Amino acid sequence: MLKPDRKIVLEDGKEYVGFGFGAKVERVCEIVFNTSMVGYQEIISDPSYTDQMVVMTYPLIGNYGVTDDDYETKNPSIGGLIVSDYNDMPSNFRYTKTLSEELEDNGIPGISGVDTREITRSIRDIGSRRVIITDIDTTKEEALKKIAETPVPHDQVSRVSCRKRWYSRTPNPKFNVVAIDCGIKLNIIRKLNSYGCNVTVVPYDTSAEEIEFMKPDGIFLSNGPGDPEDVTPVINTVKALKGKYPIFGICLGHQMISLAYGATTYKLKFGHRGGNHPVKNLETGKIEITSQNHSYAVNMDSLKNTKLKATHINLLDNTIEGVECVEDNVFSVQYHPESAPGPQDSTYLFEKFTKMMKEVSENA
Repeated sequence: MLKPDRKIVLEDGKEYVGFGFGAKVERVCEIVFNTSMVGYQEIISDPSYTDQMVVMTYPLIGNYGVTDDDYETKNPSIGGLIVSDYNDMPSNFRYTKTLSEELEDNGIPGISGVDTREITRSIRDIGSRRVIITDIDTTKEEALKKIAETPVPHDQVSRVSCRKRWYSRTPNPKFNVVAIDCGIKLNIIRKLNSYGCNVTVVPYDTSAEEIEFMKPDGIFLSNGPGDPEDVTPVINTVKALKGKYPIFGICLGHQMISLAYGATTYKLKFGHRGGNHPVKNLETGKIEITSQNHSYAVNMDSLKNTKLKATHINLLDNTIEGVECVEDNVFSVQYHPESAPGPQDSTYLFEKFTKMMKEVSENA
């Protein structure tokens, strides 16, 4: 019978003992939870989870393995994975690796056999906090000391952004879009391609002058990890380019657009991660079922002195889920329309972006 060999220790001193899988490394992260029933491969390969250890609320993880076609990035950077029941014998004709093999290849630790329901309730009630995954022989005092001595990172976007520009082309393109990569998910690029957009993906610190030299029809701001206030290069780029080109932002992109217009952001108690978040479109009155992954939100009151207006609201906690400046052809949403929530509830946002680019081009 297998003996527990790994454990996690939260910064409040709570310990959970379990069985390690993936890479056997020690790591300090922020602990969060995700309520998705499927899609663990997309979760571990979403750059927005950089430096976060994710508790999966769905109990059985690993049962369909990992496939070559379902990655959101080629270099997963999630901090770690915490599951109740890990299955290392997948049943799926498409799978090419087990989840444990994928985590091991990318230096990502995992732990199973812990009470994920209790941990999730703790995060919900107390809030997100720091956690260490370590060897079972590490004492609580040693673990807490390591947590305290590990600095809180503020460089996540610089670590996950591409190092040089790259291209994703589509047959018979209608538009050229520059996507600023703060940790962009590949499915966003696929969606833009499907709507007739050739996409040039550029590093997060690409200057406004460089982007203008590319003569784009529109600019896209991607999702990504960390505190939006840390990403000043992108915020300054938005300030310089708003009103010159149609701009569309998702998740972190939504927060950076809001900051560029003078709004403020704040950290949520435990964030929004997973599917089935109901969001109301304030313009149509329709309810969209959305997929989400973020720790920060835009302050509603801070919009009053900006050119932005709220377009969407989360019905669970009344946080802002979308903003727009009609005058500048700029809009954004906090949730992920490319993740097929609904499953087609939010695809109109890509149509809106292409329509906006077409109208601006025709009136130029």
